[in-house]
Amino acid sequence: MLSQKTKTTDIGFTHEDFAALLDKYDYHFSPGDIVPGTVFSLEPRGALIDIGAKTAAYIPIQEMSINRVDNPDEVLQSNETREFFILTDENEDGQLTLSIRRIEYMRAWERVRQLQAEDATVRSLVFATNRGGALVRIEGLRGFIPGSHISTRAAKEDLVAQELPLKFLEVDEDRNRLVLSHRRALVERKMNRLEVGEVVIGSVRGIKPYGAFIDIGGVSGLLHISEISHDHIDTPHSVFNVNDELKVMIIDLDADRGRISLSTKQLEPEPGDMINNREVVFEKAEEMAQKYREKMLAQKQGITPESMTPEAVETQEPQESQEPQEPQQVQEPQEPQEPQQVQEPQEPQQVQEPQESQEPQQIQEPQESQEPQEEAVPEGEFVAAAIDE
Repeated sequence: MLSQKTKTTDIGFTHEDFAALLDKYDYHFSPGDIVPGTVFSLEPRGALIDIGAKTAAYIPIQEMSINRVDNPDEVLQSNETREFFILTDENEDGQLTLSIRRIEYMRAWERVRQLQAEDATVRSLVFATNRGGALVRIEGLRGFIPGSHISTRAAKEDLVAQELPLKFLEVDEDRNRLVLSHRRALVERKMNRLEVGEVVIGSVRGIKPYGAFIDIGGVSGLLHISEISHDHIDTPHSVFNVNDELKVMIIDLDADRGRISLSTKQLEPEPGDMINNREVVFEKAEEMAQKYREKMLAQKQGITPESMTPEAVETQEPQESQEPQEPQQVQEPQEPQEPQQVQEPQEPQQVQEPQESQEPQQIQEPQESQEPQEEAVPEGEFVAAAIDE
């Protein structure tokens, strides 16, 4: 028999090399990573997720959504593939803990910052109230509306389940602060139809030592104590009562701060009328408001009472056209006639005769009659300036 020899070929790849190769291509997961995963088992209080690790990862029910979840199947379905956030490192069994809530949380803050940058108005339901204000949810995040920024006649407790338009006041992810304003949203909407210098009708909603809050069409404006009357007032309570109906003029609109400033002082025909004769103030409100608007327009254009004189002249175009013609008429007879009279030899005798007949006085008379015409312009300007004032 022939003996057969078995040849062993050395391929240079040992079991140790194979194990090292597996370790080289093994995935290493760290907390904070976002990885794709597939749901392969739903549990009563969570789910098992295949993310390619040696052991299936686990997501508890409280990490399945930024909102409340009672059952895992409200969020996840078997064999569904989606992104997961690695919440914690492997436990003693080599299992990772995952989260969907963290991904939604990060994206919600990003979306809210974008809405704030766009100065967008959002709508949300009030789900709770407390002593300080009301609580809402924006993009799944809990937001707070301070009581001072709630503009409604209803009690705070009655706001629950009501949908409110809101504006962003503060967005701070690091401090987990999301503050909104109902008042600013209403003011912005109302301000689109309001103008400074406009007279509106409102009712006294509340009285404070520093002024009165006036309800004008669902939004609240402040009538500061200094803007009630030209006369001194010790307290607004001495002038107003709650539910009093007033005519007030808007003197400032601040959309950023959600504030409307009002005045009755600017509507007074005479100082103290708001205290002594309120009805006169309301009767002449539109007339006084028009004067206020004219004054504000002049100030905006940089016109002062002194600088208003040329503009008053410009409004009197017929007088302007006459003023440059008058000096031309005065110079025309004097310039050609005077040199001709000097060259003639008989001029001395002719000059003395008109002096005796007081002809020079007659020459001066038209000049005197022209002087009051020239002075009529500043008088008209003074009247115009006084009216504007």
